[in-house]
Amino acid sequence: MKTKDKSRKWMWWFLGVVVAMQMYFVRELLAAFALFALGFGVVAFVISALYLLQQGWAVAVHRVAESENPVVVYAKRGANSVEDFARRGAVATMAGADELAKRAVRRAGSAAAR
Repeated sequence: MKTKDKSRKWMWWFLGVVVAMQMYFVRELLAAFALFALGFGVVAFVISALYLLQQGWAVAVHRVAESENPVVVYAKRGANSVEDFARRGAVATMAGADELAKRAVRRAGSAAAR
């Protein structure tokens, strides 16, 4: 009878240790889950904040572009003149490239290809 009680005592101790270890493991898993959830929450907050800032910036630029403020009108004229200048330069460059492409590429005094 005494050995039976000792065996039961050790069995209960063993089961108690196993349950305690499992609870510790579950507690650690829950802590890791909480940390990952917090990290993902921070990342989601940063991404949504950047998205909202970009959308706000787009709305602000659109409103400024549509306004009839004299400063904005002057800036639009300046930007359009720069754009026209760049466009004329690009057209001239393309015309020059076409002319170069049409020229015969050979040395003076060399025989023509047959």
